[in-house]
Amino acid sequence: MIRITRRAALAGAAAALAAPATIRAQSAPVKVGVILPTSGVLAVPGQASRRGIDLGARMIAEAGGPRMEVIHADTASRPENGRVAAERLIREGCTVLVGAWDSGTTISAAQAAEPARIPLVVNIASAPQITEQGFSMVFRNFTPANVLIRNAVERIREFGQITGELPRTAVLLHVNDTFGTSIAQAVSALWTQLGIPIQIVETLSYAVTARDLSAEVARAKAANPELLMPVTRVNDAILIVREMVRQDFVPKAIIGPGSPGPYEKAFTDAVGRFGDEYMVCVPWHNPRNPRTAEVLQRFAREYPNERFELNVGFSFEAMEIVADAIRRAGSGDPAALHAALRTTDIQDHIMYGGPIRFDEKGQNNNIGGVMLQNQNQEPKVVGPAEVAEARAIYPLTPFRNRR
Repeated sequence: MIRITRRAALAGAAAALAAPATIRAQSAPVKVGVILPTSGVLAVPGQASRRGIDLGARMIAEAGGPRMEVIHADTASRPENGRVAAERLIREGCTVLVGAWDSGTTISAAQAAEPARIPLVVNIASAPQITEQGFSMVFRNFTPANVLIRNAVERIREFGQITGELPRTAVLLHVNDTFGTSIAQAVSALWTQLGIPIQIVETLSYAVTARDLSAEVARAKAANPELLMPVTRVNDAILIVREMVRQDFVPKAIIGPGSPGPYEKAFTDAVGRFGDEYMVCVPWHNPRNPRTAEVLQRFAREYPNERFELNVGFSFEAMEIVADAIRRAGSGDPAALHAALRTTDIQDHIMYGGPIRFDEKGQNNNIGGVMLQNQNQEPKVVGPAEVAEARAIYPLTPFRNRR
């Protein structure tokens, strides 16, 4: 566990967050516990999330916002460690928690936060049960799996309008952990409900710890789909693309419905041009928002070899939410912070969507979704039209033509 002392508020929102009378009344920094998988199989997105937390804390400090002490705890990518980390941070005096990226870990952390009456701001985690199990301390600024899929379906429909056709058949290939299973179940439920004219001819799953996906890719290829829909994280997305290249499996499109991984720098660095034209439907920052450009420029200066993607963005935004709650609460008292979080209303923020507001279950229902496509080894927004920064390339360029 690494301890970092920071202050809090969001750059570009100094007027909103820097309320001098309230800040002067705050006698000591509020301890904020951050739970992330910064080692183990989920280390890549976990470390990206930490960059978002730390960048947010630095920019917030410079804006003169409420004082915070950020204490990081690593879960080592093990879901059961969510509760262990939360309990440790609470013992150390943290009165609000942020985390925990993985859905299983987030539920585990919530099971410790709930009896302790400590608010948990969820930066990333999509399993629906996080806000459906009756937790009163959870405030999630990320979309549940069913909303991820619904947004993805809208983007896929728009994609058909842009290209003039939709693929006719698809294979759904997903990791079999809490996250992947939730996405697959949502796909199955919404595909028929929304009348998507694409036949899912096969659904395949694989273990989160898998190091060889040759058999799964071979089965997907044998089904001869025009669309492959992988639900992955970064390491398995790399394995899938490498196997597709090796087996010369080239469907018309690859679209991940709510899937992390392909937009991450670790993915494009690992597979290069073979990762181009891979698409994914996810929540993302708004490239048309001037504040987004400001934050991206700062990130590029401080992390020149890294990419500002959704793990960074939603973690950065979590700091905005916490700082806003501390400012309005005027203290680090957990009950006061809980009451403040329940009345959150942040209008201007960097992630695409409407105002940040939490319903009675602690869910922000105003988060949008975009379709990204890797082009020249960089993710570009290709839909919806109001925020698109590039045109989609379709159909997929054969791998043999990219060497």
